Amino acid sequence: MWEFIRKQPGQLLYNSYQHASLVIQAVVIATVIAIALAVLVLRIPRLAGVANAISAIGMTIPSFALLGVLIPLIGIGWQPALIAVCFYAVLPILRNAIVGLQGVESSLVESARGMGMSQARVLARIQLPLAWPVILAGIRISMQMSFGIAAISAYVLGPGLGTYIFSGLSNIGGAGAVASAVTGTLGVVIIALIVDGLLVLLSRATTSRGIRV
Repeated sequence: MWEFIRKQPGQLLYNSYQHASLVIQAVVIATVIAIALAVLVLRIPRLAGVANAISAIGMTIPSFALLGVLIPLIGIGWQPALIAVCFYAVLPILRNAIVGLQGVESSLVESARGMGMSQARVLARIQLPLAWPVILAGIRISMQMSFGIAAISAYVLGPGLGTYIFSGLSNIGGAGAVASAVTGTLGVVIIALIVDGLLVLLSRATTSRGIRV
């Protein structure tokens, strides 16, 4: 394996960057979508059951099946990879965002409204900051899951380290096949751990001391 890495350090670093970039961009997009949907559910409580059902059903859809559906619609490359990662990334964030926003005490919201704050200001100044630790926990789960989905997206020629994994598995028994698969797998794990550590630091920097878990 070390010989395999030594022969192509530049390409390995580039693919690692592409893998991390795909996942981070997808999770950022998914976070915006999930929070927007959670706010909608907060405004229309009867949608909570629908949102939770969609989240639960979405997690049961095999990633290969979703990618297979996207190929005739979009083709191959980074576009179907980004859509697939975004789709799965939304699900845990949405569930946590709904739980976090619904968990904010109504008395705090009513007090803020009584002080003349608009709905938008109450959301930005009260509800989202208090729900942020729960939302961020969903983001961490989503991020770790997305690294695996991004690796599978090599099936549609998506960017990243999944290329090494698929190449190794498709040439099993050949020279360097095992090294390629192991290198890709370990690369995904290492990057996922690094990003999770950065999210822990982000949590400490963006969460008020009074509500830290």
